[in-house]
Amino acid sequence: MLLTWFLIAVLGVWRVTHLLVAEDGPWNASARLRELAGSGVWGKLLDCFACLSLWVAVPFALAVGVLVAGTTWLEGLLLWLGLSGGSMLLERLTARDSGPPPAHYVEDLPTTENGDDMLRK
Repeated sequence: MLLTWFLIAVLGVWRVTHLLVAEDGPWNASARLRELAGSGVWGKLLDCFACLSLWVAVPFALAVGVLVAGTTWLEGLLLWLGLSGGSMLLERLTARDSGPPPAHYVEDLPTTENGDDMLRK
């Protein structure tokens, strides 16, 4: 039963973090929140999935650890880090950014007068 709650919590942490970092949200609420945060500490936090997932995982770890499992403080700490790490793995698996496309390269081969591409006969 605890594994089920862990997986549900990982999905929840990923969903909330992804909503705040990468989506506009309903009625552009997430986009406005990022705009209000600006480029200060809060703005940088909302730009970094890994950073924000640590903070989003806190209430999920408390809910699963205390309410569901009755864990010790050390187990709760590991649960917190596990939830953040699991959401980061999900983000990497589902990320669409593949980087810039490769540069286009065309090699011009010298040709002979009769159009033959061989340099030597």
